[in-house]
Amino acid sequence: MRVTIKDVSRVSGVSIKTVSRVLNKERYVGEETRAKVEAAVAELNFRPNVAARSLAGRRSFQIALICDNPSPYYVYEMQSGIRDRCVADGVRMIAQPYDRNSPTLLDDIENLVDATHVDGLILTPPVSDYPHVLDLLQRRGVRFVRVSPGSPLDLAPSTFIDNAAAAATMTAHLLSLGHRRIGFIAGHPSYATSGQRLQGYASALGQQGIAFDPVLVREGSYDFASGAAAAAALLSLAEPPSAVFASSDDMAAGALTTAHRYGLSVPGQLSIAGFDDTALAGFVWPPLTTIRQPTRQMAYQAADLLLAPAHAPVERREVGYELIVRESTGPAATQ
Repeated sequence: MRVTIKDVSRVSGVSIKTVSRVLNKERYVGEETRAKVEAAVAELNFRPNVAARSLAGRRSFQIALICDNPSPYYVYEMQSGIRDRCVADGVRMIAQPYDRNSPTLLDDIENLVDATHVDGLILTPPVSDYPHVLDLLQRRGVRFVRVSPGSPLDLAPSTFIDNAAAAATMTAHLLSLGHRRIGFIAGHPSYATSGQRLQGYASALGQQGIAFDPVLVREGSYDFASGAAAAAALLSLAEPPSAVFASSDDMAAGALTTAHRYGLSVPGQLSIAGFDDTALAGFVWPPLTTIRQPTRQMAYQAADLLLAPAHAPVERREVGYELIVRESTGPAATQ
């Protein structure tokens, strides 16, 4: 027979209402009482029924991830991090991919809210910066957390890394290897991170007295094909760069393929670096030097912010990044 909340109440020796408060992570429950309930839950292998919990209160115990990203690695890590946090509270995650260019984007999100009655949304770039989406959720009173937002930063809780500093760190690494003409493949301008990473690249050059040259910058779309095309444009210059820094691993992998197609040795004749440290960075040859963006940790923190009490103040949580040096970068050939 299915174990019920009444069984947990009987074994723990507390009321059904108190058991419910413990299961719902409510405050003002004594530690001793909470321990009794948790012990009974473990002993009976009790699994709360989400539908019953929803009827008992105003929560659906469901949150939704709104994602539109060309990298399957990014999406997987984002989903995994959110799911890791949801498990602790017995909350279900709904992952909903959307096309940012769809004319029905607003209707699709509103329909999701109405159909599922989710307790909140996690918005990933670039939707995390779409004014119409943010306005819709505010008008509907739907809680949301933004991942890697641009502005305004005090609108809702958010989690992020310092993209400008991370890009500056990678650029400084290439400069330390003797590279002075460093090509940069930026992401799509609809992502706030694209401008932040470009800013970091330019800042690092300026600190070494190297003028920013727009000829060395090409725009990509955070995918393999755009990285390959951008690298081809950079390598076709009369004075091509000795290093290419792509602001995602997918684009860096595309640049690496172009280098191989041009017969260039990497890193002997051309150094290539990426950003994210997805699984792809280790699959390609040579493995990519990259910036490790802890996507899973950002996702976990985003879910933690969303599951916090509704009256909690707006909080921005910064997650650290790391420079990962692998075989795709080396000293400039002119040294």
